[in-house]
Amino acid sequence: MGQKDGFLVYSRQLPKRRPVRERIHDHNELYCSLDEKVLKEQAARCMDCGVPFCHTGCPIGNLIPDWNDAVYHNDWEKAAFLLQKTNPLPEITGRICPALCEAACVNGINVEPVTICNIEKMIAERGFHNGYIKSSLPKHRTGKHVAVIGSGPAGLAAAHRLNQYGHWVIVFEKNHCIGGLLALGIPDFKLSKHVISRRVKLLKEEGIVFKCNVHIGKDRSVKDLLQEYQAVVLAIGSETPRDLQLPGRDLNGIHFALDYLQQQNILNSGGNVRDYIDAKNKNVVIIGGGDTGADCVGTAVRQGAKKVYQFEILPKPPAERTPAEPWPSYPRNLLRISSSHEEGGERRWAVTTKRFEGTQGKVTKIHAAQVEWKKHEGSFVMHEIAGSEFSLDVDLIILAMGFIHPVHEGLVKEAGLQLDTRGNINTTPDTYATSIDGVFAAGDARRGASLVVWAIAEGLHAADSVDNYLMK
Repeated sequence: MGQKDGFLVYSRQLPKRRPVRERIHDHNELYCSLDEKVLKEQAARCMDCGVPFCHTGCPIGNLIPDWNDAVYHNDWEKAAFLLQKTNPLPEITGRICPALCEAACVNGINVEPVTICNIEKMIAERGFHNGYIKSSLPKHRTGKHVAVIGSGPAGLAAAHRLNQYGHWVIVFEKNHCIGGLLALGIPDFKLSKHVISRRVKLLKEEGIVFKCNVHIGKDRSVKDLLQEYQAVVLAIGSETPRDLQLPGRDLNGIHFALDYLQQQNILNSGGNVRDYIDAKNKNVVIIGGGDTGADCVGTAVRQGAKKVYQFEILPKPPAERTPAEPWPSYPRNLLRISSSHEEGGERRWAVTTKRFEGTQGKVTKIHAAQVEWKKHEGSFVMHEIAGSEFSLDVDLIILAMGFIHPVHEGLVKEAGLQLDTRGNINTTPDTYATSIDGVFAAGDARRGASLVVWAIAEGLHAADSVDNYLMK
């Protein structure tokens, strides 16, 4: 490495977020950029450790020490080259990835880890600005045609790699824009949509064809596609939300998080929506303590909510890694404070919702209670605390409790795809092949709801399998 004692000399430094009082009035991205001197210092913190555990943490195997060294030596072209060897969407993971690699960083054993994610983002941005990241046409064409259904991270990654292998690729997207949940589910303040359109422009230049507003399973069938294409990749995501079947669930004013976030993203892009879900001057309760719930907090604050609560059924996590999740594993049970939590809202832990109450068909109150989790026969069991029930006046409730499996109606049922015990598309573990010859699945539709970086990894692996299938 360029500076062998860098991890001893420099401390971890992240880019500053725009001031809260400023950013809550727009949907622009949160982070400012670090100057080149600070970036070089952050790259210098990479230890050149004998076994780079960051590789094991990263699902796509990014060459992290190598491009850290290139950044330290101010060789941004080499850094961009190395980054693109493993990651087809670094400008996206550099913004929204929870940085599994940083959790595995050797530095993190006793000090703070290297700022891998931010360095990745800056390499990508420098790469686009300086022309190091540009369209790259395949050297030859195989004459094979592949249809990719879904344009989220798994679909884009699969399309990119299949195209580089020389196959002709067409991507079908049921929505009006490319990007899947990247475009419609993640708020602009975390991922500006010009980042997606910039990447899609390159993919189009490389020969990939995109068709929006085509709902496979409704407009066309998978069987029809197999008559025209030699292989099909299903990257349809996991969009069946977890629901709360409680008294009062049918009241107006209770919505799923994806519907809420999607509407705001459409408006931000200049589109129109029907029955706009607006939090302005309202008391809002968001049920679900994860990242999606936090995204809803930030969106409600920007809409001008009067008061925002975020409920989580699990107890408040510890502030530091526990022995139960030792390095280099990713600590799932760890208190994380997102940018949205800095902007407003009240987080409540160990809360279970009991029922909803309303007037004239509109929700006006939520009834909940505190719970505790006790270990019983090796697992934790939830118990409601006697006398802990409470109620809140509420105008809007957002259900942000995650997703359970891909939508079965339409494509999955129409094609007769075999499912696993969780309702995901069943595939052979190594080949990503479904129960239908020539049809493959990748991403959340196969793995279950997970992270963007895992979806990218799935898309790349599925593309490898499709290539083997086509060329055998």
